Amino acid sequence: MTEQNERKLRNLRNIGIMAHIDAGKTTVTERILYYCGRTHKLGEVHEGAATMDWMEQEQERGITITSAATTVFWKDTQINIIDTPGHVDFTVEVERSLRVLDGSVAVFCAVGGVEPQSETVWRQADKYAVPRIAFVNKMDRMGADFFEAVETIRDKLGANAWPVHHPIGAEADFKGMVDVLAMKAYLFHDETLGADWEEQDVPAELLEKCKKMRNDILEDLATYDEAFLEKVIEDPDGISMEDINDAMRKAICNNKITPVLCGSAFKNKGVQQLLDAVISWMPSPLDRGAVRAFEPTTHEEEVLEPCEDAPLGALAFKIMSDPYVGRLTFVRVYSGVLKKGTTILNSTKGTKERVSRVLEMHANQRKEWDEVGAGYIAAVVGPKSFATGDTICAVDHPLILEKMEFPEPVISMAIEPKSKAEREKLSLALSALSDEDPTFRVSTNEETGQTIISGMGELHLEIIYDRMKREFGVDAEVGAPQVAYKETIYKPGKAQTKFVKQSGGRGQYAHVEIEIEPNERGEGNEVVSKIVGGVIPKEFIGPTIKGIEEGLNNGVLAGYPLVDVKVSIVFGSYHEVDSSELAFKICGSMAAKDAAKSASPALLEPIMKVDITTPEAALGDVFGDVSSRRGQIRGQEDAKGGAKVIHAYVPLSEMFGYSTRLRSLSSGRATYTMEPSHFEKVPVKIQESIVKR
Repeated sequence: MTEQNERKLRNLRNIGIMAHIDAGKTTVTERILYYCGRTHKLGEVHEGAATMDWMEQEQERGITITSAATTVFWKDTQINIIDTPGHVDFTVEVERSLRVLDGSVAVFCAVGGVEPQSETVWRQADKYAVPRIAFVNKMDRMGADFFEAVETIRDKLGANAWPVHHPIGAEADFKGMVDVLAMKAYLFHDETLGADWEEQDVPAELLEKCKKMRNDILEDLATYDEAFLEKVIEDPDGISMEDINDAMRKAICNNKITPVLCGSAFKNKGVQQLLDAVISWMPSPLDRGAVRAFEPTTHEEEVLEPCEDAPLGALAFKIMSDPYVGRLTFVRVYSGVLKKGTTILNSTKGTKERVSRVLEMHANQRKEWDEVGAGYIAAVVGPKSFATGDTICAVDHPLILEKMEFPEPVISMAIEPKSKAEREKLSLALSALSDEDPTFRVSTNEETGQTIISGMGELHLEIIYDRMKREFGVDAEVGAPQVAYKETIYKPGKAQTKFVKQSGGRGQYAHVEIEIEPNERGEGNEVVSKIVGGVIPKEFIGPTIKGIEEGLNNGVLAGYPLVDVKVSIVFGSYHEVDSSELAFKICGSMAAKDAAKSASPALLEPIMKVDITTPEAALGDVFGDVSSRRGQIRGQEDAKGGAKVIHAYVPLSEMFGYSTRLRSLSSGRATYTMEPSHFEKVPVKIQESIVKR
């Protein structure tokens, strides 16, 4: 790697902004854009003018739906930022962003501290071992308590959180903060929108406390770095900021420590200090190091170094339909160089594609590049086959990066075009939207011929429907939301199935004997052949397996997919003339259904993890209502302002229209969040009513 290249990568940060809904992520991002000179006017979420919330639905609702990407420069460092959604229905946007980021800023509200969705995004960051800086926002709000928020980060998230700021004032009197590592106070000028601040000595009344905070952090850092430990023992007051920053950076990159900063993005205080922390402590692509890849056929492991001389290895993490340039594929390049005009390999699907353009994105604006090297995030135009999680590599050097996993949809509804002319538009819209979003699925109900759309929640499907109308001009009607049930079996079963058809000329013949048994919950379906002695010829085994897999897609009770089953093909027979691949495929599908009927089939329903924050006065009513919805209470805890948080598991089928009910029970003061948790067996009485539908 050339020295210039290494310097560029050292001065590059790929970070995400993540948080609970309404903690102020998008406002933080808007301030970053403003102070880095990306925008010349502050866009406000509540005015519907935020740069990063560029979709009409985002501006109307004041929430982030898609993860927008942008590039800014602070001092001599390039920062690629992805602003992710906080609403749990769009959790896939957070998941796929964290997969390709090197670090993230977790934003918390100074009043609410850690909220249910904060826990979800924190777990996702843990999954990909993404280093984090915490930013306690909204210090100007009534009830703001910085140190209480730090405690909730430690208690609820299990993070080794250390406050590196001490606020000066709070609520309406919040004036700035003390940087306890540098032992300097920053006081902001309101009249310059926070662009100017004064650096002062630490206020006398805070001096002792700030000294103790500094010593505590240095002692903790010393446990991870022997060279730094020696310096702390020799002269704790004489350690240079360069030494402290090096030790902080190492500890953060190894996920040993989470520094906590404070500020008020809305009142323009503390954002520049956050940017300084990002470039001082967040990892560059070089710090994150090499990634693992696999050769597609031999599955041999290969280590990809983050340099331009290495083989091309990139991951498609987001697909977007742009009205001006068409289909955009967002990619993170881990190694090598991706050039425009070259042919690349989508090794996940085995297809070759040509890259016609490479773009740097700023929300929904773009800038042309000739090539993009290791460590960078960009969007490419040209490839049509890419989906989220696909690997991009050189045609002569195939490799596959570790895949991304997405949760199964839990809610579905029927959608019908209002006229024949709309049918094609609907088909194009559904295809484009399902390419963009791996948690949005489209299927056809074979019995009714209806098109079924499935997603992660009511809001998710509502936004999809809204986008169809606005972006694709589709005039369609939707049915009421339905629960996406699944089917499974509870005991072994077997079937001996023959498919024989004589209709003049050549007939059809296939005979398959299979055994079916329950698989571990969550293990998925498995189809294996135990055929010996050629009782079914090799060329018919593949079609039989395909037929069985298709048969499992429509269960035997109510047509929902059969999950967590293991099927073994144990015997069969064939006819020299009449047997064909098609006959064995049909026979396999029939056998799967016959065997499932004999194996105690049962329905499974999605269970949601529900967190309800309610005033104490309404606690009894909320408890009673949760119980009436077949909910299981997991526990409760105290929240700020005398409120209580109830944790429960509730079947999704019982949660439709819950927000209206909760408002009436609590006079509009209670709120809730829910996310998919797991599947459970449906009670017999309820199963009977579903099967009868």
